[in-house]
Amino acid sequence: MKYTLPNTLKFAIIVGPGGYLLAFVFAWLIHQLPKSIRDYFTLALYAPAMVGGVALSVVWAATFSGDQVGYLNNLLLRFGMIESPQLWLQDPKYLMIVMIIVTLWTSMGVGFLAMLGGLQTVNTELYEAGRIDGIKNSLQEVYYITIPSMKPQMLFSAVMAIVGTLKAGAISTQLTGVTITPNYAGHLITNHIDDYAFIRYEWGYASALSVVLLLLSYVLWRICFVLFGSKGEQ
Repeated sequence: MKYTLPNTLKFAIIVGPGGYLLAFVFAWLIHQLPKSIRDYFTLALYAPAMVGGVALSVVWAATFSGDQVGYLNNLLLRFGMIESPQLWLQDPKYLMIVMIIVTLWTSMGVGFLAMLGGLQTVNTELYEAGRIDGIKNSLQEVYYITIPSMKPQMLFSAVMAIVGTLKAGAISTQLTGVTITPNYAGHLITNHIDDYAFIRYEWGYASALSVVLLLLSYVLWRICFVLFGSKGEQ
């Protein structure tokens, strides 16, 4: 747990809210596009979530490969930004950063589609009424009209972001190809549970951690429900 808790907190704080915010921002930007090209941009952003496992093992492993043929190393060497290839996936200093980048890249999943769908259900007459009442810019429209009008979709997306963040431990194994990452640099709570359950066979401890994870998920779900749930249901 010495490495697991700090890694999990760092990963969850950045990926959870970060992925949620990015999903809303991109959904809002796509919603502003003409309908004729909107679907192409939606597919481009949603595709990584559909082929996440394949992309992780092929695209990102090749991008962060530790030899000079790796895409990132090759680019940095050409521009003289590094003198020798970096072991991005084996160096504990870089592994967590890579995990966060890849997870954010694949975070445009079902929650993103729900937000995009929610934006399309907002009554446009509300924006006209808002301008009459003194709303002056798009940021105020989003805060006072858009978000309150699509709270069910925001709640669903928040729950999906929590689930996706807490079960994202497999990403370290997919990137590095090993169950236990170097110096436990990419060890999250789900990796810790798998380690004690299926490698050390200490099922009691693993079960207790699973219960803690379940309670943590429930607390976060309740927070999201307070923020985005209807008052009558809270």
